[in-house]
Amino acid sequence: MSQSLPDTPVEGVTRYGLFIDNQQSAPIEGDYLDVVNPATGRVWAQVPNASAKDVDAAVESARRAFEEGDWPAHRAADRAKFLIRFGEAIADNADEIAQLQVNENGKLIREMVGQAKLMPEYFNYYAGLAQMPTGSTNPLHVQQMLNYTVREPLGVVAAITPWNSPLLLLVWKLGPALAAGNTVIAKPSEVTPVSAIRFAQLAAEVGLPPGVFNVVTGLGSPSGTALTGHPGVDKIAFTGSTATGQAIAAQAGRTLKRVSLELGGKSPNIVFDDADLTSAVNGLVAGIFGASGQTCMAGSRILVQDTVYDQVVEELTRRAEAIEVGDPQNPASEMGTVACRPQYEKVLSYIEVAKADGARLVAGGTTAQVDGFPDGLFVRPTVFADVTNDMRIAQEEVFGPIASLIRFSDEDEAVRIANDTQFGLAAGVWTGNVQRAHRVASRLRAGTVWINNYRKTSYATPFGGYKQSGLGRENGADALREYTEEKSVWVDTGQGVKDPFNPRA
Repeated sequence: MSQSLPDTPVEGVTRYGLFIDNQQSAPIEGDYLDVVNPATGRVWAQVPNASAKDVDAAVESARRAFEEGDWPAHRAADRAKFLIRFGEAIADNADEIAQLQVNENGKLIREMVGQAKLMPEYFNYYAGLAQMPTGSTNPLHVQQMLNYTVREPLGVVAAITPWNSPLLLLVWKLGPALAAGNTVIAKPSEVTPVSAIRFAQLAAEVGLPPGVFNVVTGLGSPSGTALTGHPGVDKIAFTGSTATGQAIAAQAGRTLKRVSLELGGKSPNIVFDDADLTSAVNGLVAGIFGASGQTCMAGSRILVQDTVYDQVVEELTRRAEAIEVGDPQNPASEMGTVACRPQYEKVLSYIEVAKADGARLVAGGTTAQVDGFPDGLFVRPTVFADVTNDMRIAQEEVFGPIASLIRFSDEDEAVRIANDTQFGLAAGVWTGNVQRAHRVASRLRAGTVWINNYRKTSYATPFGGYKQSGLGRENGADALREYTEEKSVWVDTGQGVKDPFNPRA
């Protein structure tokens, strides 16, 4: 386990530092933030609320490592070897880093262990891609000229990550960024900062040079805004809310930073009457109640054909009421906590909004009481029926365990309702008709469409959104391109310039 800074304030509370140049350090300015376990309500750690001066120090470290260090100049094979070693270190410490995340955000230990064991595969994948050809040679209209392209690292990347899957979503950025030869400054959510610090320690322990991967902790202001507006940062990779993503894009535009944004969603999960309803309801449960509904891809709008609507409402209600809400550390628990008090209060407020707008509450709608956790942020899985698509509960991202069931009559109406949203991150289609499955998938304005499954991702396939759900793609070969610039190189293979006033000669 990582060492605390010497001025630990309270017994049982570990104080962490910023991670810059492969070591923890106290902030130059500013105070510390409490890290609260959402299941117990107790403070268990503190991290710096980084100031602009602290961000300057992290950027200076990352720039020095990029411009003067060996990392960008390393052979791709050497960077690949590091990524593999990093993955092995994560595998060796999977239980520890899973536990840290459970302490931070209250997700189920079994889900966090599963994610931790999957992360090495992402690094292995990008280790392979790092060694693949990325340029091209191009046929030209002029003779005795050779043209080729190469892809080069952008420079310093600011990776800003949310609290729902803090390390996995950091890996989505860190893998391709490091494979391409960039240096990285991670700014985790103030809700889940400790796991990122431990992650950076593991990278240093297996040989990542100083300055290549730094971590600054703190609130969106001052820490986040100081980082995203910093002239020494070349790219911002952000996962979070659409409103924050819009603000980051506007700020980045002033200095023409590269930006990739993975933002919000209000994803439709569409059930046709020819679907296997048992399988479909399983997918509906996973889509909205997995991770307590705290995923950008959550299938929060459940569109059901009117001929099976009542049957699906009844079955989903029964399944929601049977979900075991409990201690995230207990492998038998099926749903843990909401991650933090502001989000907990937001989720509860949307339950009241839905009632006021006329939605029919059929399951949940209350907090959950868990023995031994009187201060835990538990919410019952909640289902609203008879929702119309113009209700706030159907249009606004809640990011919690609330399902909204909407009735439709035919395929055209299903597609119209599904696309009637500012978001376009994901969608699900449940049908036994293979022609319909592909036809509907082609009409949905979403970056990912699952057919007869839901909430699946892979390091090998791109993930990202249409419309207000973001810019760019994560995962797959597309992600590596997001962290590189393309350079075109012209070589004269003939006798030199013949006519200085005719560049086509």
